[in-house]
Amino acid sequence: MEFTTLKSDIIYRGRVFTLRKDEVRLPDGNTTSLDILEHNGGIAMIPLDAKGNIWFVRQYRQAAGQVLLEIPAGTLETTETPEENVHRELQEEIGMDARRVDLVGACFLAPGYSSEYMRIFLARDLFPASLQGDEDEFLEVVKVPFTEALEMIPQGAFQDAKTILGLLWVEMYLRREQNR
Repeated sequence: MEFTTLKSDIIYRGRVFTLRKDEVRLPDGNTTSLDILEHNGGIAMIPLDAKGNIWFVRQYRQAAGQVLLEIPAGTLETTETPEENVHRELQEEIGMDARRVDLVGACFLAPGYSSEYMRIFLARDLFPASLQGDEDEFLEVVKVPFTEALEMIPQGAFQDAKTILGLLWVEMYLRREQNR
C-alpha cells in the first residue's frame, strides 16, 4: 500500500496542537483530503502509593462537557524527556513525585486523525513534592484502592481511554513483576 502526500497546509496553530489539511494520493490513484491534528505527544501515569491506592485527578474537560476522573497526564514538552515530564506533571497535578517510574505501555490515541502518541508510566515510591500547576487547571486529587479502581472500569466510572488502558496495563505489568 502506497500513500503519497501531495500537499500539506497548516490551517491552525494552537497552544497544544496544530491542525493541517493534507492532500493524499491513495493506492488506487485517487486523491483525498485529510484533516490531521499534529500533537507533540503526551504522558500519563498511574501513581501507586505504599498503601495500594491510585491517585487520580477529578477535573472538568471542556471537550467532553463534564467532570472526569482520570489518571494524571500532560502534554510532552519539547525540552523534556518523557520521564522528566512525568516527574513535573506528578508534582503539578497531585503534589507528589516518584522515586520509581516505569514505562508500562505506549500507543497512538486516535491515529485516524491525530499524531498524538501517549506513553503511560507506573509511578511508585511516592513522596511529597509540589510545583505550581497550570493556571487553567482546577484539580481535585482522589485516592482509590487499586483493586477498587479496576472494578470501576466496567461500571463506567472512567470515560477516557488513557485511564482505562493505563489501569489495565499496570495490572498486567504488576502480574509479570510478581511472576519473575
